[in-house]
Amino acid sequence: MFSNSEIETIAVRSGLEPAALLAIAEVESAGKAFANVDGRREPLIRFEGHYFDRRLPAGKRAAARAAGLANPKAGAVKNPASQAARWAMLAKAAAIDHKAAHESVSWGLGQVMGAHWEWLDYASIDALVAEARAGAGGQVALMARFIEKAGLAGAIRRRDWTAFARGYNGPDYRRHGYDRKIATAYAKYADEIAAASPTTANAPLRRRSAGKAVRELQDLLAAAGYWVSSDGIFGPQTEAAVRDVQRARSLDVDGIAGPKTLEALKGPAIEAPPSNTSEASSPARSFWPWFLLWLRGLWRD
Repeated sequence: MFSNSEIETIAVRSGLEPAALLAIAEVESAGKAFANVDGRREPLIRFEGHYFDRRLPAGKRAAARAAGLANPKAGAVKNPASQAARWAMLAKAAAIDHKAAHESVSWGLGQVMGAHWEWLDYASIDALVAEARAGAGGQVALMARFIEKAGLAGAIRRRDWTAFARGYNGPDYRRHGYDRKIATAYAKYADEIAAASPTTANAPLRRRSAGKAVRELQDLLAAAGYWVSSDGIFGPQTEAAVRDVQRARSLDVDGIAGPKTLEALKGPAIEAPPSNTSEASSPARSFWPWFLLWLRGLWRD
């Protein structure tokens, strides 16, 4: 469905685990990213006739209702089974009102409504549609943008699939088992990514690395007193901490966690950057990193 580079790039940019994005995309799309429509590879869509009814100017609403494309009642306008027929339905609606028609469609892997284009900071509905049609990477980028804007990224980082499914899929999430499906898919992808990822013993970790090895590095940094998130994504915060370690041990300061940097982290204690408070040298200072690691262990369970 995706290339590794697409997921890696979008995950790092969004601060999310690749396995989480893969899991959500799989559940939302039933594992299918595209449909063949008249020889074109198009994203999956669903047309919502009640949205179209609301978004149409009064002068166009009667014609749309007469054509069976608009209805004030949700679900009254049925979607055809085939994607080709749904795209044909969209074309008919667009002939009545281009903007309202495209706003009334849920787009791509994440099934994000076109009506959200302004809220999601797109320049226009056409800009949102263009991203959804720009391959699997565009669809995932659209989904990730919605997740961040809707305040659901925290639930993903905590791996709280119940909270995520409730926020993303609505109150019926439990009836459809979205939370359980996402949890199962996440476990599968996390295992696959961990198995495919190089270990800290044989490959340096750097910006845009992700997976179990990065999480182990972040745990070592936290134990040394650096405030980094143990999310398995090598982002700016992790790179800055690695550079600090390298400075403290007179290593080459390149922000890349190779064998020497990892050996330094596993060796005698490294002095983390001083705190601005007078409590920096107190015994409590060495307690908090380990407390954070304990909390992270609870979240992982």
